[in-house]
Amino acid sequence: MKFVVRSYHIISLGGYIVEWDFPYRNLIVVNKTNEPIKIEIPVFDEEWIEETEKLGLDVIPVKNEDNYLMMYKKAHSELDKIKSNL
Repeated sequence: MKFVVRSYHIISLGGYIVEWDFPYRNLIVVNKTNEPIKIEIPVFDEEWIEETEKLGLDVIPVKNEDNYLMMYKKAHSELDKIKSNL
């Protein structure tokens, strides 16, 4: 299945991770480009991260011990700075 990440948007893919032994509990995906980008979901393995980054997206893995909300807000703040410079 495909999902489109709109330009200058951020999404969270925690519900689309389907493997029990996946090392991250969530993935934050940030599109800092001016073009929408299609990604494959669900997420099955760590190779997905590399493939998605090659498309021009930032992927921020969230481990169990990480503070998801803090990481999301930081990524959102960085994206807001980029959008304000347009």
